[in-house]
Amino acid sequence: MAKIQVLDSKTIDKIAAGEVVERPSSVVKELVENAMDAGSTCITVEIRDGGISFIRVTDNGSGIEASQVRSAFLRHATSKISSAEELHDIKSLGFRGEALSSIAAVARVELISKTREALSGVRYLCEGAAETAYGEVGAPDGTTILVRNLFFNTPVRRKFLKQPQTEGSCIVDLMERMALSRPDISFRLTVNGQMKFHTSGSGDLKEVIYRVYGRETAGNLVPVEAETDGIALSGYLGKPVLNRSNRNFENYYINGRYIKSTLLAKAIEEGYSQYLMQHKFPFTVMHFSVDTQMVDVNVHPAKMEVRFTEGERLYRFVSQAVADALKQKEMIPEAVLSDGPDDASPADTEGRSVPSRKESVPEPFEKVRSRQYQVMEEMKYEPEKPRMQDSLQNPVWNRSKEPENIREKEKNAGFPVEKAVFPTDAAKQLSLFEEKLLTRENRKEYRILGQIFDTYWLMVFQDKLLIVDQHAAHEKVKYERLIKQFREKSVMSQSLNPPIVVSLTAGEEQVLLKYGNVFAGLGFEIEEFGGSEYALRGVPEDLYGCGEKELFLEVLDELSEAPAGRQPAVVEEKLASMACKAAVKGNSSLRQAEMEALLDELLTLENPYNCPHGRPTIISMSKYEIEKKFKRIV
Repeated sequence: MAKIQVLDSKTIDKIAAGEVVERPSSVVKELVENAMDAGSTCITVEIRDGGISFIRVTDNGSGIEASQVRSAFLRHATSKISSAEELHDIKSLGFRGEALSSIAAVARVELISKTREALSGVRYLCEGAAETAYGEVGAPDGTTILVRNLFFNTPVRRKFLKQPQTEGSCIVDLMERMALSRPDISFRLTVNGQMKFHTSGSGDLKEVIYRVYGRETAGNLVPVEAETDGIALSGYLGKPVLNRSNRNFENYYINGRYIKSTLLAKAIEEGYSQYLMQHKFPFTVMHFSVDTQMVDVNVHPAKMEVRFTEGERLYRFVSQAVADALKQKEMIPEAVLSDGPDDASPADTEGRSVPSRKESVPEPFEKVRSRQYQVMEEMKYEPEKPRMQDSLQNPVWNRSKEPENIREKEKNAGFPVEKAVFPTDAAKQLSLFEEKLLTRENRKEYRILGQIFDTYWLMVFQDKLLIVDQHAAHEKVKYERLIKQFREKSVMSQSLNPPIVVSLTAGEEQVLLKYGNVFAGLGFEIEEFGGSEYALRGVPEDLYGCGEKELFLEVLDELSEAPAGRQPAVVEEKLASMACKAAVKGNSSLRQAEMEALLDELLTLENPYNCPHGRPTIISMSKYEIEKKFKRIV
């Protein structure tokens, strides 16, 4: 029998480090979170070789007292909590006291820190958790931590790291999410000597979204704000044109902490259900303020997972808040005919908020940038600072740029002079999306020009050319009609003669008996036919002749696999399938009167913009874009 022995402290530290420090991005995450907890307003991160050979995190926070520096590197040493009871009321990002000790166990670490009250700072070096130097040093307020040669003493761990470019991209992704979590903090990230991104710390979340994701994304956002007992939500939802093929663009934060949560992801997607196509996911940046008694963040050392005590209530709140926010906005995607960046469309400039940057705090140990680089950064991130009266009464994103000032800066910096990115005429178009286009009040102004390709209609409204997909529009109308009938228990059935006979397994029979009321509500009339066979004597009226048996079996299969509480969603998904089967197809010629009647019914819906599967029912082209294409506007 093997002898049981107590491991030495070095081995214990390396084992513990494996939970906290998985890769260079883990180091950056822990250090930046500490900087944020220290009250920093400006944080700079510099990395080389994907963070494997060099990481430097600099902040202007409260600093660490000289007498406390050695204690900071001990395992489970923290200033965030003092007892187990405080784990139920955690407001800081860090609290476990494992970060510095875990990092020091597998790297060469240097710390330089100074508090505001101290006359000088302290410099502390350790290697593999062993102290190598300690002394006084001149330093500005705040803390700088340098991490070199990560995993130098654990070669097996180092061998499993990805290429530096891959590790670096993980850090860039992490820092972008950190910046989105705290718009009031100025973040800078430098990779191999090159600036990757920089935020101003103005507190404007939309500005950070613009700088991280670009102009197109920032121009297609819907604000969301809601509150209930113990939960508050604010942030931005992407319009359906921003939908992606994975969940990487779903950003949500609980009390300032970036997390991953299946519950929140499903709730958000449920709220988007009418606007998402299959296998598509939304763009979101959402901040949740949740009562600390309702959430447990002490689940994993990485602190990316949380548990909720009232998950079902949170789910309903989030899905409803998302659905309500999307209903308030016009969701007609605009078809842009422009070919290049100079042809900026009105949608490109819509709602871009670029506030003036607040007074920047000097960043210690930051290399002095050249004058040309400073001018380039200023041009990239800072608009011309308007007078205070102008900024209050006339926001900067509603005004056209003054190109003369920009060109003067470019000329002085030695840059070629180009024309302004935002044309004056484009700014005049911003008000077009303030009011909804598809309303019954506007019906008399619509003019249907006709049908093209036996599939699409052309309509004119004011200075917009609208293109309607007749199948998607009819599918939406059918779906809303079926949903209303199902909820009111008034779905009409069509008798079948002879009936359709289906054979069911014992498990399927149990599902049928359990959800017999659901099938009746959908319009199915089912009778026992002897043994394990059942007869379909009636089917939904709108589905007659459209694969009744296949749909019945699909509903049966979905209900048998549906988790508890998801049955209503399964039914609605099948109603969408029914509507799709029953709707008029493409390549079908319609008379003018039929198009008029379908348009009238479409205008009665709360959401006429997307079919039940998320495809748009209608797109628009602006007169502005068309005239640019014909060179009437240059």
